[in-house]
Amino acid sequence: MIIHNLETSNSVLNHFVAEIRDVEIQKDPMRFRRNIERIGEILSYELSKALHFTDHKTKTPLGEKRIPLISDELVLCSVLRAGLPLHQGILNYFDKIENAFISAYRHHTSPESFEIKAEYLASPSLENKILILADPMLATGSSLTTVYEILKDLGNMREIHIVAVIAASEGVKQVAKHFPDNTHLWVATVDPELNAQGYIVPGLGDAGDLSFGIKLSH
Repeated sequence: MIIHNLETSNSVLNHFVAEIRDVEIQKDPMRFRRNIERIGEILSYELSKALHFTDHKTKTPLGEKRIPLISDELVLCSVLRAGLPLHQGILNYFDKIENAFISAYRHHTSPESFEIKAEYLASPSLENKILILADPMLATGSSLTTVYEILKDLGNMREIHIVAVIAASEGVKQVAKHFPDNTHLWVATVDPELNAQGYIVPGLGDAGDLSFGIKLSH
């Protein structure tokens, strides 16, 4: 897997990551969602550099200009519900992208063990298309691995790009084992560990709850 960790160079991205981690700023769900969206926009800009471009002739009021434009067919698939603000950020930058959604959540069988359940999928064909798979928190990697196994039945993908806000080192290693070698991971920051419940440390908490409110436990 090809890893693009944007925290290795300082940018305005640091400000948005700092705010989504801050326990005081987290009290404002609207700001939390907007910061996730802005992080998605920055990651999308960086991701766009790895896509394929073809010259396009554009007519202006005073002449013509050839401009390289993205020639790939793109599908953006987000993991519900936490992925929605990140999905919007990516959507802001890829106007013609197709959209897919999948539910994948932890069903806890004990306080320290869980299985991933996926109960909803809406997606176009993925045949010969580039899949952008969006999930803000890459913790254990179990959710993304489960999602990938489901999506493989929808067509032979040309490439896969994973977009995450915060990843754990363990989760990155897990995903790398199950995804094709040429998969790209675009991530704002990587944290060193998981706690006993499989949550990223220091992380930020539950991105879905911070965006949309606390849910009933499964």
